Amino acid sequence: MRYSYEFKRNAVDLYRQGKWPDTPEGIKPRKFHDTVRLWVRIEETLGPEALKHPSHNKDRSPEEKLELISRVLAGESNKSVAVSAGINDGTLYSWVRRYMMYGYEGLLPQKRGKHPKEPAMDRKKKEPLPLTESEREELIRLRAEVARIRAENEVIKKEIALREEKWAAQLKAKKQRSSGNSERKDMN
Repeated sequence: MRYSYEFKRNAVDLYRQGKWPDTPEGIKPRKFHDTVRLWVRIEETLGPEALKHPSHNKDRSPEEKLELISRVLAGESNKSVAVSAGINDGTLYSWVRRYMMYGYEGLLPQKRGKHPKEPAMDRKKKEPLPLTESEREELIRLRAEVARIRAENEVIKKEIALREEKWAAQLKAKKQRSSGNSERKDMN
């Protein structure tokens, strides 16, 4: 739910007087009380203007994100760092998680929007790096192994085909023998 600046200011003033504002419908009282306490902390840390809704979200640089993340990793609580920075603690948590997974690269801005229909138009063709001597030797070894495995598969396929032909011939001969026996019995 989005609350107006006046509502937040009123709720903070009532909290400071030791009273709770009326809980809006559809909101659990416990959750609303936690939200009011958060507003109080934000106002104490950043001033009353921080309770206003920003006209747009501030894009933070990777350096600013890293500074906040390092405070969390140094032992400060996620929520206190988020309140002091004026951001949502869930946002800070996701930054910390991305930093732990991808390092500084995870903090860099990501491309947004739809992917182009023709990816070749916006991406430069990258030349592959030359192979090192050990990579070249491994490539030769792997190619030889693939060739050997393909040859083994061909031999196995031929064995299976020959076996199936033999079984088919045996089955055909057996049918002919059994049909020949039944014709003789019918004639008698």
